[in-house]
Amino acid sequence: MVVQQHRRRGGALALVAVAVAGAVATAGCSVGPDASAEDRSGADAVDAVRRSADVLTGTGSAKARTSMEMATGGTRVTIRGEGGFDFRQRIGQLAVMLPKDPSGKEGHRPITELLAPGALYMKNRGAGVPADKWVRVDTTTLSDGNLVTGGATDPLAAAELLRGAQAVTYVGETDLAGAKVRHYRGVTDIARAARAASPQARGALAAAAKGFSKDTVPFDAYLDEQGRLRKVRHQFSFVSGNGNGKGKGAGAVAVASTTLLYAFGAPVKVQLPAARDIFAGKIAD
Repeated sequence: MVVQQHRRRGGALALVAVAVAGAVATAGCSVGPDASAEDRSGADAVDAVRRSADVLTGTGSAKARTSMEMATGGTRVTIRGEGGFDFRQRIGQLAVMLPKDPSGKEGHRPITELLAPGALYMKNRGAGVPADKWVRVDTTTLSDGNLVTGGATDPLAAAELLRGAQAVTYVGETDLAGAKVRHYRGVTDIARAARAASPQARGALAAAAKGFSKDTVPFDAYLDEQGRLRKVRHQFSFVSGNGNGKGKGAGAVAVASTTLLYAFGAPVKVQLPAARDIFAGKIAD
């Protein structure tokens, strides 16, 4: 069952787009022969993955598509997003579409999300928020650092999270939307990533390191020949309910979040809302 909740805790808004119990199936990959015959596992693989965030910053910008997959019982839901991100300015914009409700009715108009260091801005948030107003969330106060909360993983955070990569294996070469990419699989440690992250991403990742039920996050990362992150899939695990696993309905939740980057260098224009356009009233449940 899809659950949408909006709460204020300690003065901070916590948005849980969708909570589900159960495991999320991982996607496979068609791997072609390794033309170079070079062993890219071990230290070389770890280094390539950890450096991907810096490579993106050097690239400048890219268009992005996101998906967040969740399942409970025999029901599977997916939240999709599309937009762009400026990795130098560290700001981006996504149009996020929530899934239909069980009756087949559209769940919500697309939510416009603006991503900035330490902040998530949302428009078309829903009940109780005027149509011309934005909701602002301090991501450093969220227990997941906004890796899951907004229904899409911030593309920069998805890359910064790889700074804690370990136990990385080079799977092989494959084709991704016409580009030759190298597929790496491993796990990343959230706390380690937070310590190594850029100052703008450090606060949110530090919050996530405290909020998830597991310190490590399995991932599949796809880098092109320039070392740019083309696609990354993270498998998160956290505890639902009251946040400590002891409340009614508490339990382990698994979420698979995928970020796809393309059209590198495409201009991305993001205008953050003025203070007068931020909604400061009560958020309806």
